[in-house]
Amino acid sequence: MSTAKKKFLSNVYFLGTFATIGGMLFGFDISSMSGVVGTERYQNYFHKPSSSLQGGIVAAMAAGSFLGALLAGPLGDIISRKRTIMVGASIWIIGSIIQCASINVEMLIVGRVVNGVAVGLCSMIVPVYQAEIAPKNIRGRIVSMQQWAITWGILIEYFIQYGCSFIDSDAAFRIPWGIQVVPGMILLAGMTVFPFSPRWLADHERWEEAIQVLADLRAGGNVNDPEVQAEYKEIEDVIHFDRTQAARSYGELFRAPNAKRVFLGMSLQSWSQLTGMNVAMYYIVFIFQGAGIIGQNANLQASSIQYVLNVVMTIPAIMFIDRWGRRPVLLVGSTLMALWLFLIGGLMGRYGGPSTFEGNATTTWAISGNDAASKAVIACSYLFVCSFAISWGPVSWTYPAEIYPLRIRSKAVSLSTASNWAFNFMLAYAVPPALENIQYKTYFIFAAFCVAMTIHVFFMFPETKGHTLEEMDDLFSSHVPAWKTRAQPASASHLDHDIEEIKQQQQTEEQPLQQQQQQQQQQSGTPIGEKTELEQIEDGGEGKT
Repeated sequence: MSTAKKKFLSNVYFLGTFATIGGMLFGFDISSMSGVVGTERYQNYFHKPSSSLQGGIVAAMAAGSFLGALLAGPLGDIISRKRTIMVGASIWIIGSIIQCASINVEMLIVGRVVNGVAVGLCSMIVPVYQAEIAPKNIRGRIVSMQQWAITWGILIEYFIQYGCSFIDSDAAFRIPWGIQVVPGMILLAGMTVFPFSPRWLADHERWEEAIQVLADLRAGGNVNDPEVQAEYKEIEDVIHFDRTQAARSYGELFRAPNAKRVFLGMSLQSWSQLTGMNVAMYYIVFIFQGAGIIGQNANLQASSIQYVLNVVMTIPAIMFIDRWGRRPVLLVGSTLMALWLFLIGGLMGRYGGPSTFEGNATTTWAISGNDAASKAVIACSYLFVCSFAISWGPVSWTYPAEIYPLRIRSKAVSLSTASNWAFNFMLAYAVPPALENIQYKTYFIFAAFCVAMTIHVFFMFPETKGHTLEEMDDLFSSHVPAWKTRAQPASASHLDHDIEEIKQQQQTEEQPLQQQQQQQQQQSGTPIGEKTELEQIEDGGEGKT
């Protein structure tokens, strides 16, 4: 392997970022549907789906993702995190082909279910892979890349969809669906040369491979580096302890001491859906219609601003999540989202009225003739997206991937991610009828969810910043109330203590060798610091005459 290639394949930022193409698949799906559901060509070709049928079409992907997330747990343990991502990429390619070739609603739903299985596999296992290869000081940054990839997938597919919207045929929606094959192929090809997770290798007693991968990721391949030795020892101790426990099963996920953490992961992923963010992305066309944005081009242009903001505002979270911590980001984000949702509902209730749109049975309430109110709703919608992008978007993937012990990590994260997709399915199916029947009151429901999740996080979610994956057991068994936990400084980490001990041990072992070399030089008459005649000859130089 060339030096440059090896350097790339041992760079944590490169590995973690590339793997998030698995998250980008979800973004592609969101935008590929949100961009077409309100268009005349889509509505006519699929015979103007009712609000409940349209909800079923969109929710089909989430149903498949629920199944994929559950499958990813055992697959991640058996065939590895890396190979599970590759399986997901392969399934995505098949689903995209089916969806592109759809000739009726039934075939479209099948394609979306298959795509959903792929998204479920990747959305669950990618954060686990990222968390297991990243050092603790940048783990949040690496895992939060998953959310950024989702936002990029939404934005890229949106522009593809926008460009194709000017095509006067069913290619207007077939091209965006078919082009989704490309990221799947890139992900499949790239993962073939990626390293396995060192923790998965160690868990399967492939110890030499595990320490070498860890050395490549942390110290340029130097297995004797103190950081490598300390982290390897920490992993080894955890796995040896695990071998003394009973056989692994799903049952232990719901028994002490794991049940609390499993519940936290599942509830966090569920809350991330109950913010209403993904609903806003799927049905953004309907939301802007309700705000009084008329005309396909005007609607798509307004949507593009929201997608760009989603990408841009995720960047601060990626840069500072390991400085801010997890709790403050979640608490501030949900509080702000509740504010914007209450304002949207209030503005639409005060200035809107019953309305109808040709070919669209979902939007039955809209603001009309009040530009100030329309602009205020759009502004609040943008601020809502920004608040999610900088908070719950990245942290909802980071937190579940880091709180579980290796013994149950894959299975527990699969349940957390499955919870995400279960709520995604329910909301994707329920929101169109809700917008049709209770109109602006839908926003008040999601605002109330945001208030509830703020209270839940404050009282139940401890701060995990600064802890290694192997230290999470100590954190969750400490009995310190969640609201009193703080980010752990480096000086308090077991890993950092171990690194310092190994450094001192290595220095102690090197001192006798240095003293022996000095004595040999003195006996041979060679001044200290100069090479002996033999050493000069070995270096290709000439000895003294």
